[in-house]
Amino acid sequence: MRDLSAGPRVLLRRLRELMAEPLEPQERLDQIVRQIAANMVAEVCSFYVLRADGALELFATEGLNKDAVHLAQLKMGQGLVGTIAASARSLNLSDAQSHPAFTYLPETGEEIYNSFMGVPILRAGRSLGVLVVQNKARRKYREDEVEALETTSMILAEMIAAGELKQITRPGLELDLNRPVTIEGDAYGDGIGLGHVILHEPRIVVTELLNDDIDAELQRLEEALGSLRISIDNMLSRRDVSMEGEHRAVLEAYRMFAHDRGWVRKLEEAIRNGLTCEAAVEKVQSDTRARMIHMTDSYLRERLHDFDDLANRLLRQLTGFVPGSKGLPQDAIIVARAMGAAELLDYPREAIRGLVLEDGAVTSHVVIVARAMGIPVVGQVIGIASLAENRDSIIVDGEDGVVHLRPLQDVQDAYADKVRFRAKRQEQFRALRTVEPRTRDGKYITLQMNAGLLVDLPQLSESGASGIGLFRTELQFMIASTMPKVDEQESLYRNVLRQAAGSPVTFRTLDIGGDKVVPYFRSAEEENPALGWRAIRFSLDRPGLLRTQLRALLKAAAGAELKLMLPMITEVNELRLARELLNKEVRHLSRFGYQLPRSLQFGAMLEVPSLLWQLEELMEEVDFVSVGSNDLFQFLMAVDRGNSRVADRFDTLGRPFLRVLRQIVEVANRTNTTLTLCGEIAGKPLSAMALLGIGFRNISMSPAAIGPVKSMLLSLDLGKLEEALLPMIADTSSEKTVREFLMDFADANGVSL
Repeated sequence: MRDLSAGPRVLLRRLRELMAEPLEPQERLDQIVRQIAANMVAEVCSFYVLRADGALELFATEGLNKDAVHLAQLKMGQGLVGTIAASARSLNLSDAQSHPAFTYLPETGEEIYNSFMGVPILRAGRSLGVLVVQNKARRKYREDEVEALETTSMILAEMIAAGELKQITRPGLELDLNRPVTIEGDAYGDGIGLGHVILHEPRIVVTELLNDDIDAELQRLEEALGSLRISIDNMLSRRDVSMEGEHRAVLEAYRMFAHDRGWVRKLEEAIRNGLTCEAAVEKVQSDTRARMIHMTDSYLRERLHDFDDLANRLLRQLTGFVPGSKGLPQDAIIVARAMGAAELLDYPREAIRGLVLEDGAVTSHVVIVARAMGIPVVGQVIGIASLAENRDSIIVDGEDGVVHLRPLQDVQDAYADKVRFRAKRQEQFRALRTVEPRTRDGKYITLQMNAGLLVDLPQLSESGASGIGLFRTELQFMIASTMPKVDEQESLYRNVLRQAAGSPVTFRTLDIGGDKVVPYFRSAEEENPALGWRAIRFSLDRPGLLRTQLRALLKAAAGAELKLMLPMITEVNELRLARELLNKEVRHLSRFGYQLPRSLQFGAMLEVPSLLWQLEELMEEVDFVSVGSNDLFQFLMAVDRGNSRVADRFDTLGRPFLRVLRQIVEVANRTNTTLTLCGEIAGKPLSAMALLGIGFRNISMSPAAIGPVKSMLLSLDLGKLEEALLPMIADTSSEKTVREFLMDFADANGVSL
């Protein structure tokens, strides 16, 4: 073949002219493959498109039998073409028929051709089809020829994405871009959302693919890379974070990629082959994603997210693109790799029907905020941000942790019925709002709700909760760009108490640090932040911060009841130190004539296992104890609840954890100390039933969980459950799990789950 040093540019220029001509789609495709074959001096050029049913259909060819167009097809993974599509990798063969994957299609007449080069047609790392050239002579195609064909394939990818090939797709068939996808994730927020995708950080659509001035494009690339590197260096020097959960190690990875010469060389090579800067970034990003997604090393696969984010940042540098929420549909399902709580609150609440996250954990603050807003959430939905396009139809099932992207009509109909059924159940739960929460045998159970923002407060009366068992004060700090002043804190706390209208509210002092990132506090990088400088440890080391918050709480609760509790207490002495700071604030306000709360209750969160050996001492020191079941379970079982590989490995209803909780109940009963439990375990009817069975009489949960839990307890004979459950927990010989026992008990005794 001839020298191709100018080949790609000539070919791309001719393809641009073809794209601008008013041609029918099939004629345009026929001319494209003809031009590619002529430019590359190939005897065959064929274009295969991936259909939704997994078949690769021949859409156009120059050199093979024209009658085979729209008839010849291969399955994904079948033959050389199917292998390329499945692996998203090119094949360059001098003797194609000797390759073990070769499959002969007699209708095409390709048996006389030996040399074969095929490249995947990629968009955002997804295989949409395959582009092939063939020759009779046996030869290996050069690297610049492979690069030329890969560059050309971008034109075809945009044709597919733009929907231009729908007109020539046979009736009853769909292209893969519109294929329905179902992905199982983790259920983080109850409910079902039907709507349309809004990508939190939408991919930038590159419209100008071909450049007219190589030197000018190379200069643009150099300037954009320089700006990108400076921005990353600035973030590292400030330890700034752009979203919750993004750590310094990620920024270090960004810097490594941004200075990687191999990456820059690929970008420059794509520009020299005729692409614009933006198209070059998209091509290299898509190629890298396609290669990395098949790697078996999990660490390298996870770095793919870092690379994607870096490439998207570079595209934004080049285009000046600023993400926004203009034109948000009224049934928006937000799809994101990760996001912070403040970013979710930037969207208009009335338009959001659900949230889908590739990352995140049930304890992430964006998840907590979403649940407080009553939004269904599914996390750990791997790959969703690449598979989804803005305005795709989507269903979020927060009950089962499933996401249906571009669902079939019968799936949509089934979920519409499910939503109607849920609405009827919610009506039944709403009817229970005023019903006293007593079990069938007359035991009164206090049901409270968790909150953290003013947006939560209307749900106090709507859910029928008797009060707020946990108000997370740190959310105000996390969504603010600067530290809230004392008057801003006081205003929030006073508003909470006013809207609670006399119902008790338990304020938890600041629980920041660890995964709860506050951008205006500089903190040292920690190898294990969940066990590090956070919560009460942070507050006692910053006594001015804690005193400011205590002062705001005391002033806000003037003439009312104030209940406050301290998070992550490890030693009882920490309570004494905090109480002394509280007493100083009481004395200060008294000296200046401020009205104080009419009553003050001082409590502690029981989250750290060391307190289990200080229970008597703890309960003598406080007015009440609240078990933080999320952290207590995590620390007891040495299981990171944010790690999807181990989060489901241990059961919160397992005997060891329930025995620990029973021990706490026994000491609280013996010392006559008020005991509450707030955490995920309280919010599901089955696990709430277990808590009642081991002796808890006060539990706090998300507002949406109160109706189902109340329905359960109204149908429960608690004395009968206790009589059966406590021996069962103590029994080390039983093969039946506690979860199985509870399910059987509910079935046998008509307990509503």
